[in-house]
Amino acid sequence: GCVIMASGLSKRFGSNKLMADFRGAPLIQRALDATEGLFSHRVVVTRHESVAGLCREQNVDVVLHDLPHRSDTVRLGLEALPKLDACMFLPGDQPLLRRETVAMLLENWRKNPDRIIRPAYEDNEGSPVLFPAWAFPELLSLPEGKGGGAVVKAHPHEVCRVLIANPFELADADTPETLETLKGLWHD
Repeated sequence: GCVIMASGLSKRFGSNKLMADFRGAPLIQRALDATEGLFSHRVVVTRHESVAGLCREQNVDVVLHDLPHRSDTVRLGLEALPKLDACMFLPGDQPLLRRETVAMLLENWRKNPDRIIRPAYEDNEGSPVLFPAWAFPELLSLPEGKGGGAVVKAHPHEVCRVLIANPFELADADTPETLETLKGLWHD
């Protein structure tokens, strides 16, 4: 399964960054495209009706909420999915994340089904992160405001790092300036 996390308030961006244009489509579309057809179930967790509408148009399940914390997004996403062997948590604002990278993370999980799988470029680890089912109880009971990183930190020896070639795949578009920079780095 896959939870696309699209609940941020975009405070540094100044508006709903997930609907900001990224080369002719809303930014969130990049996450939808990168995950299409790779998972038995996907859900987008968002507080934005515009994002929910876009997802519904594409027959992607949505949880629309107004809860305040990152831990709420993780919990709501996991609760919306059926019983799974593993779940990837993927930020909706990483426009250079490639579908091939998502597939490579899944392939590494198939070889290491009890490990937490995450991408890394040199010493920098990033998202998305794929958690096996043993981690679900901890994800469902995260401390207020915490995300899956708390589970990763609690189990460092269970993490399998998958090296990627492009560090910009790990970049979030947190400001309009960053989004413009990432547009310039994008290659089809």
